[in-house]
Amino acid sequence: PLNYKKCLALINECIEKNYIWAISPDNSKRRLTPDKRFLNFTHDNYMETIVQEDLDPRNFNEIYKVYVACFAPEEQKLENLKYLPWCRFHKEYIFVEPDDKSIGIKKIVDYFNGDYQDVVVFGDEKNDLKMFKDEWISIAMGNAVDELKQKADYVTNDCNKDGIYNACKYFGWID
Repeated sequence: PLNYKKCLALINECIEKNYIWAISPDNSKRRLTPDKRFLNFTHDNYMETIVQEDLDPRNFNEIYKVYVACFAPEEQKLENLKYLPWCRFHKEYIFVEPDDKSIGIKKIVDYFNGDYQDVVVFGDEKNDLKMFKDEWISIAMGNAVDELKQKADYVTNDCNKDGIYNACKYFGWID
């Protein structure tokens, strides 16, 4: 989960400045929002969005994600956003979410007493930047953002053009 107090500060600022917001109080594909504005603004159906009119984020012990509906660069007006990890995947809203995937990768490798040199990661967006480490092989998809391609050990084809398959062939992991 995210830093609880920082999330509450951001949500309070959203309320004060009339930004549309939603939260995920657990690590699932559902989000809660206090009214229909989030759905009307974003038209996003990737996650199950539940309107809960009396939504108070303080009623939850943890917050895993916060969503703020706004077009770029409106998010720059949110002072509390500076203290949380976030990224934009859609033009209509930003995701505030834990963004260092390398922490989870290291925990899994350590749990199995593995070697970081055996790890291969694939990425395409800014939220993958922290995952691209020197300890393992980092492969950017052809459709990746430029920052990620620059940090990658190898750039493969787009994800919808057999990028992972082609990278695995390139490195000799498959015939």
